[in-house]
Amino acid sequence: MYHFQSLMSEPSLPQSVWAQYIHQAFTEAGIGHVAYVPDAGHKDLIDLCHADAAMRTVSLTTEEEGIALVAGAWLGGVRGVLLMQSSGVGNCINMLSLIQECRFPLIMIVTMRGQWGESNPWQVPMGQATAAVLNACGVIVQPVDSVDDLAPHVTAAAELAFVSNRAVALLIGQRLTGAKKFE
Repeated sequence: MYHFQSLMSEPSLPQSVWAQYIHQAFTEAGIGHVAYVPDAGHKDLIDLCHADAAMRTVSLTTEEEGIALVAGAWLGGVRGVLLMQSSGVGNCINMLSLIQECRFPLIMIVTMRGQWGESNPWQVPMGQATAAVLNACGVIVQPVDSVDDLAPHVTAAAELAFVSNRAVALLIGQRLTGAKKFE
C-alpha cells in the first residue's frame, strides 16, 4: 500500500505551467479561434485564451459542435483549435466525417482520463479507447507525456493540420495533467 500511495502522490506539473506552453504555441501558430467544453483539465489554458484579445473563445455544450465551429472558422479565414477531455471524443465520431470528407484542418488538444492514477471507473473505457477511435476516424494521433514536448507538438500539429488539411489530435497524458480524485 505504501508504494501505491507514494506513486499516487507524485506531483504532476502545475497546469498553469503547461497551459502557458500551449498558449504560446497557439499564438505562434496563429490560432484565432478556441472552441472548448468546460473542463478542469483545460481550465488554465481556457483562461489564458479568454484573456488573449487575439483569440475568440467559444464555450460549447458538446464536443462535436466544436468540429463544425472550427471548420466554419477555417472557411472564414481563421485558424482554430478544439479543446476537450478524452471522454468527449466519443461524441465526435460522426462529426469527424465532415473533416475527413471536406479536408478541413482540425487540431484537437485532448486531456486524457482513464489512464495513470484514474479513480473514476467511468472514465476508463473511453480513456483507453481514445487513440484507437481517433485513428479509426482518420485522425493523426500524437500522444504527449512530457512538458518539454508540449510546445513542439502543438507547433508540429498546427503545421501538419494547416498544410495538409488533416485532423490532428494531441493526447495530453494523465501523468502530465495529474489524476483527479473521484469520491
